[in-house]
Amino acid sequence: MKAGELRELTDEELLQKERDAEKELFALRMQQAAAQIEKPSRIRELRREIARIRTLRAERRRRAS
Repeated sequence: MKAGELRELTDEELLQKERDAEKELFALRMQQAAAQIEKPSRIRELRREIARIRTLRAERRRRAS
């Protein structure tokens, strides 16, 4: 998901997306450890998505204070 699309979400939706991405990342890491991962590039995509979400949440916190 692109940053522009993420900016349109509410704080609660961003938090939920972050949690979902972290859960998926954990599952993919478990698959990778068992050498059963089909799409290893998805790990990199998820890490970047989580970083984007955390950056947006931090920006909003700074603006609010």
